[in-house]
Parts: sequence; structure tokens; C-alpha cells
Amino acid sequence: MKVKVSRKAHFNAAHRLYRKEWDDTKNYAIFGKCNNPNYHGHNYELIVSVTGEIDQETGFVVDMKILKDLIRSKIEDALDHKNLNVEVPEFKSLIPTAENIAIVIYNKLRPHVDSNKELEVVLYETPRNFVTYKG
Repeated sequence: MKVKVSRKAHFNAAHRLYRKEWDDTKNYAIFGKCNNPNYHGHNYELIVSVTGEIDQETGFVVDMKILKDLIRSKIEDALDHKNLNVEVPEFKSLIPTAENIAIVIYNKLRPHVDSNKELEVVLYETPRNFVTYKG
């Protein structure tokens, strides 16, 4: 029997959506206010879920303390209060859309979650806009 367990976290970050090779008119037409040259910020809400069999010895799918510490060290420390475009290496050549941020988060966590367990990342950019990535 598989069970899904989840941990919520959050971080605050600034970003700008734009392509260097496009002129200002095209960037604004595609990205609108999110193309602000002075950046803009979000209070991101993150839900990380692990699905797998319950360990018969511990009763856990995953130890939530370990998951909490993993999210803190790999995600919150790397992204919180950062300008994603400028300070986060993954976004030097990748537009920091919610979709791409969710994939980066997944890729940072996946090596640290047992390969026999499923990993899912849900990232809320606003209370009404969110993305889900399962690898």
C-alpha cells in the first residue's frame, strides 16, 4: 500500500521574466508586468510530497524531520530572499518561471529521496497560480 506524505515550506524571492535576445516590446508583449527591469517578488509556497510504501519498522514513508531539513538546506537556503535571475546559478540561462522553478526544486531534491519513492513538487507563486511537477 502506497501513502503520500507532504511537507509545506515557503520562501520569498524576486525575479524577472525576459529573454535577452528579445527587444523590450516583445518581452513586454509576452511577459507583461513580470518583465519589470527592476524585478518583482513573490511569497512562494511549496509543497513537497513523497509517495511510497510504509516502512514496517518505523511506520514512515519518509521521516518528516529529514524531509524538513532537506527542504531547508537544498531549497530554502538556496532560494529564500534571493534575486533568482542574478543569485541562483540554475537561472543564469533559464527563465525563472514558476514551471522552471518547480523543476529546479525537484532536481535539487530528487537525488536525496530514495529512488523507490515518488517525488512531487507543488509550487504556489500566488494563492491562485501554482504548478505541479512529478519528474
